[in-house]
Amino acid sequence: MRRCLELAELGINDVSPNPMVGCVIVSEGKIIGEGFHKKIGTAHAEVNAVNDVIERYGERAPAMLKSATVYVSLEPCAHFGKTPPCADLLIRHEVKEVIIGNADPFPAVNGKGIEKLKAAGIRVQQGVLDEEGLVLNKRFFTRVEKQRPYIILKWAQTANGYFTPLINKKQWISNPLSKKLVHKWRAEEDAILVGKKTVMTDNPELNTREWPGSNPIRIVVDKKLDIPQSSHVYNDQVKTIFLNEVKTDVEGTNHFVQMEDMTFYLPQKIAFQLYLMDIQSVIIEGGANILNQFIAAGLWDEARVIKSSTNWQEGVTAPQINGYLEEIIPLNTDTLFIHQNRG
Repeated sequence: MRRCLELAELGINDVSPNPMVGCVIVSEGKIIGEGFHKKIGTAHAEVNAVNDVIERYGERAPAMLKSATVYVSLEPCAHFGKTPPCADLLIRHEVKEVIIGNADPFPAVNGKGIEKLKAAGIRVQQGVLDEEGLVLNKRFFTRVEKQRPYIILKWAQTANGYFTPLINKKQWISNPLSKKLVHKWRAEEDAILVGKKTVMTDNPELNTREWPGSNPIRIVVDKKLDIPQSSHVYNDQVKTIFLNEVKTDVEGTNHFVQMEDMTFYLPQKIAFQLYLMDIQSVIIEGGANILNQFIAAGLWDEARVIKSSTNWQEGVTAPQINGYLEEIIPLNTDTLFIHQNRG
């Protein structure tokens, strides 16, 4: 099962809003096939693992599958979606046993895959390394169970607690290693969100130029559409969604989504809007006003705070986070603090 989880994580950049899933097939104590869900709309982990057995063993594969135990990190699907049901595939190959990490909370599955397997006479165990599975698929489980994306807050601050300069100018706080790590994080999430002031001050590209991987969808909160179209967020590098009170329109890769009264309950409205767009996870990188609104609303799952060793004489005070401090990681001259919201 641990190998299933390792395989599953290989799909982190390409499967959303589907879950990451890995599958290992064992016969007579030996792994005979492996697979994982590589990309949304393509074959699921079980299909890839079965095909791996067939490619490896040819004519011997059917008999080997009949005596096999299938380990899969998430309950096999029981419905027709973009691909046929994986439970039916395992039943068709008459596998002996299926061992499952997590049950799938998605309404079209949610125990139905397990029921199908048992009804076909296949032994089923579940709950193996389920806590690790919940962590791996925290984005998927949050979206299905809470009807909102998994929300990550991220910022850098000086050693004495400043977030940005008092005057509107761009000034780096973190070191090059931290910057590269932030680009890796961006590649792992569906979207990145910033407010108008951050764009006007920093003119960020909000991409993954320092790490291999897909650029996240850019979400820009710009109530009156004040950001000049010469800004990087208006380029055609990646889909950009402008949340505003002015218009709903599509202009090339730029999507304008009109929202009502962005003064009140803005974090809740943003979270629901992103859920409707099938955005499974978002990393919020600023500014201080947006971050503080999500913190005040208690609407966050994880906060990643990079503290520099440098001090400023003055500046805007960094947000204050109250949560469970899960991990402290040194990053050369910086230190990363990871907080979890367990409320």
